Amino acid sequence: MSNPGDLPNISAELFHLPEVDRLSSTPRAMHAPRILLLYGSLRKRSYSKLLALEAARLLQAMGAETRLFDPTGLPLPDGEPDTHPKVQELRQLVQWSEGMVWSSPERHGSMSGIMKAQIDWIPLSQGSVRPTQGKTLAVMQVSGGSQSFNAVNQLRVLGRWMRMITIPNQSSVAKAFNEFDEDGRMKPSAFYDRVVDVMEELMKFTLLTRDVSPYLVDRYSERKESAEELAKRVSLRAI
Repeated sequence: MSNPGDLPNISAELFHLPEVDRLSSTPRAMHAPRILLLYGSLRKRSYSKLLALEAARLLQAMGAETRLFDPTGLPLPDGEPDTHPKVQELRQLVQWSEGMVWSSPERHGSMSGIMKAQIDWIPLSQGSVRPTQGKTLAVMQVSGGSQSFNAVNQLRVLGRWMRMITIPNQSSVAKAFNEFDEDGRMKPSAFYDRVVDVMEELMKFTLLTRDVSPYLVDRYSERKESAEELAKRVSLRAI
């Protein structure tokens, strides 16, 4: 029920009071949470990939279905049409997912170009659908030196820009070359424990929000815009 009160700039029919029942009455999905993992390096021994693989194992143990996108062969943004097979593969995985993990190396104080290229190929809108809106996101980084948070901080900005629910926790693995064994498995450490924490939190947030994400991201301004566009279309038909 709308109650704009003394708000003359509000369209009363589009002003919706938040309803707690809408957050609990939606039927719960019974399938495993679908998590897509992206990593930001093409090296043969890529620590951002090894970290993503370790995260995937943890997510699977917690009941998730995971998929890892291989960025090998992905063209630079705008370097090829979006019909390119690798671009289509990435976009289909994004549509499939309910949550994501972004794992990037830090290079020159920033995320890698490979990481940014993947995110840049994900459109803000696809037809009438925003493919990332309302999905959960966990961010991680690996560093060759001391611990830093430059890459994860930038990934957070991008997650917000993509209208994703970025969880509070994050992982930053310093001197990553010391944290993985010869088989590519992460060694026991406080860094590993933090990765467990982050994946556990991602699972909880995904389970909490995936069924109600359309309601959580339903916005007054977008309802208003849609209504105005509909009015224009009706007016054009009447001409």
